[in-house]
Amino acid sequence: MNSHKRFIFHIVLWLIIWSTAWFFIGLDFGFLRDNGLSFIVQILTVAALIYYTSPFLLLKKKYVTFILVSLVLVLVGTFMLTNIFPKPGPGIEMGPPIGMERRPPSKFFINLLLITIAYIIATFVETFLFAQRKEEEIIINKNESLQTELKLLKSQINPHFLFNALNNIYALSAIDSGKTQQSISYLSDMLRYVLYECEQEIVPLHKEMDYIGNYIKLFSLKSSKAYPITTSFVVGNENIQIVPMLLIPFLENALKHSNIEKITDTFIRLKINANNNSIDFEIENSKPNTPLVTDAVGGIGIDNVKKRLAILYPKRHQLVIDETSKTFKVNLKLELHG
Repeated sequence: MNSHKRFIFHIVLWLIIWSTAWFFIGLDFGFLRDNGLSFIVQILTVAALIYYTSPFLLLKKKYVTFILVSLVLVLVGTFMLTNIFPKPGPGIEMGPPIGMERRPPSKFFINLLLITIAYIIATFVETFLFAQRKEEEIIINKNESLQTELKLLKSQINPHFLFNALNNIYALSAIDSGKTQQSISYLSDMLRYVLYECEQEIVPLHKEMDYIGNYIKLFSLKSSKAYPITTSFVVGNENIQIVPMLLIPFLENALKHSNIEKITDTFIRLKINANNNSIDFEIENSKPNTPLVTDAVGGIGIDNVKKRLAILYPKRHQLVIDETSKTFKVNLKLELHG
């Protein structure tokens, strides 16, 4: 809310307050005549607060200067109302009521009270609105920061995917050139998903599973024997959706660290169970007795997934990683409705 809108807000607020007072005294037009100037001076004082003392002093934490300037404004407003635009009213040229020795409050005191109350209320309103604006700015900045980080994380996925896919095809061409054509077909489907579908914030879960299936098929072409990789997909509704490329790093990690290419004494088990409320993903792989020596060009890894989960499924995911000397197991549960 900019300063002009806030000024209009204060005018409406004080119109409501004065109208309510006028209503309760019986809609006396003399009340309007005697207090119209009080309303105008109050509004002028509030205007000084909104356009000067609040933005240049109060909100910049110059509290001492703000208090001093505020006192001057209130006293000047009271002086103007009492001496420059005087109106007959209670406390002016009036003696005490019969039977009382104490005089009614002076007109100066009444005007001072009215203007001070208006100024204090306006100050509280300005402070509240400022705090609200700051909170909105923090939320906006946080969202922009998260979106920037998310774009960075997503940007890591596509080059990494191409690197792995081309590595697999290169290995195939050296082993069995006849499989190269089939591998390019798988790669074409995977590229279509990565380049077009993954531009969306969420995709159907079955497309993510198709990608996983093609990834395993492409990898499996590297051997004439069947790799000990088992998959189980149970999805209750084809309309279930998920953030794209969220599960792939877990599969990449399993393929990379299970030594699955040795075939004997190795395994990878992947399960996806999904219903309208949640997606349960589980993958477990064997670990070689001797840790594998990997090249310097590693995967984007599980850290990437953790960061994306924190941004895209805040408080709606459970990630449990269980590692022993023999196995590495990941359980991920996504709640689809927050």
